[in-house]
Amino acid sequence: MVRISSNPAIKEKTNLPDWSALVPVLPGQGPRTQALYEAIRRLIEAGTVPPGAKLPPTRDLAARLRTSRISVVAAFERLVADGFATARVGAGTFVSDDVPLIGSSAHPVAPAAKAAMPLPGTLGVATADERTLKIFRTLLSRHLARPTPEHFHYGDPRGGAGLRETIAAYLRTARGVRCDAEHIVVTTGTQQGLDLFVRSMLKPGDGAWIEDPCYPSARAAFEGNGIRLQGVPVDAEGLDPEHGAALMPGARAVYVTPSHQFPLGVAMTMRRRLALIEWARRNDAWIVEDDYDSEFRYAGPPLTAMQGLDASGRVVYLGTFSKVLLPGLRIGYAVLPDDVMKKVIALRARTDRFPSTLAEAALTDLIRGGHLAAHLRRARRKMTAARDALIAGLEGARGLTMTVPEQGLHLLVELDPSVRDTELVEVARSVGFGVRALSAMAVSQPPRQGLVIGFSGFSPEALFKAANALRSALERRQI
Repeated sequence: MVRISSNPAIKEKTNLPDWSALVPVLPGQGPRTQALYEAIRRLIEAGTVPPGAKLPPTRDLAARLRTSRISVVAAFERLVADGFATARVGAGTFVSDDVPLIGSSAHPVAPAAKAAMPLPGTLGVATADERTLKIFRTLLSRHLARPTPEHFHYGDPRGGAGLRETIAAYLRTARGVRCDAEHIVVTTGTQQGLDLFVRSMLKPGDGAWIEDPCYPSARAAFEGNGIRLQGVPVDAEGLDPEHGAALMPGARAVYVTPSHQFPLGVAMTMRRRLALIEWARRNDAWIVEDDYDSEFRYAGPPLTAMQGLDASGRVVYLGTFSKVLLPGLRIGYAVLPDDVMKKVIALRARTDRFPSTLAEAALTDLIRGGHLAAHLRRARRKMTAARDALIAGLEGARGLTMTVPEQGLHLLVELDPSVRDTELVEVARSVGFGVRALSAMAVSQPPRQGLVIGFSGFSPEALFKAANALRSALERRQI
């Protein structure tokens, strides 16, 4: 048997795809032309080699496959004769544009779709910062160039000690969280942290409260694990534990976003926070505090985390670097009480083993070097400009009521009850504005009508243009 080999010198010279890697084995003796013809034909029919692709020169392919050029020329001639390829004088041989693919009638091979750019106003988009990205690239390259031993063996399911210590120091200073490295788990985002908690500490059929309206992905994490959810209305002071106890007395947990409620944007008052902590202590229940965008506060110091007020160990604290840096980093964290930590680590070790040590190492250096703090200062200035441009674009629009947010990365626009927000979402999309309907985030109570609009990740000019286009569309519709 003659196996595939590759001639790097020829590959570099021709700068063409190495088809020899796709042709599995050619017979050492016998009809090599037939074998090569059949192998290339299968690749073309399966769509592995797409229509219009250029075949390598016959001399180069023969050298790579260690066969005679005569055999390759004969195979190419058969492909042309059978309609699988076309020969162009002076250019070479190409895969035909109209080759029928195997199984194309039942299972068409769709072209690879490019990721659509999100419309201005879309939630969950981070703002790129070139200075931060340049520094992060340097840090990653440094760890790749001089990798340390922890990159070459399986690590701690909690995450690397260096990053956990760095996160703990950051949270103690910036958020007033009571923690050390031993109580932190590095996750692939807030959603994983929430899912690990629910699967570890609750069982199907257990009841839990959730803010109403709520963060839809949090609702999915609970309901996807068989938890009975009760929406508790959010007012100007946040979620009311007395109201929750009346609606579902035996709840085992509550999910809240107290620093900046999603999607209404209100902050839970101190009396409500203390009352909720007391409810959890008295009922042996858990509070899941999602502190998703606490770093982005535009007036006054950041609000202290609820976890820092809890002396009974009933609060699970979740945070993420997705909003701060970029979602593609996929690093978040959970601060867990002792009882929760043991079960979460056991589950994490079975399902995800341990986080990426390479990304952890670079992020640790980024934080310790003061680069994250500098990034946040720049990001807040950018977010303030983006927020103000969004408000300016919407200002004066008929039927819309706005409150300037002092924290976070989204704006809530409330509507007259006679206007359906789902209809306005479609109007907005038709003019290039990616808003979300507030009514879709309702849980148990009658849905409120409003638009939830993100201003992170987009230039002030793009946000103003999109918002102004919606305002003009609303005037034409006389809403």
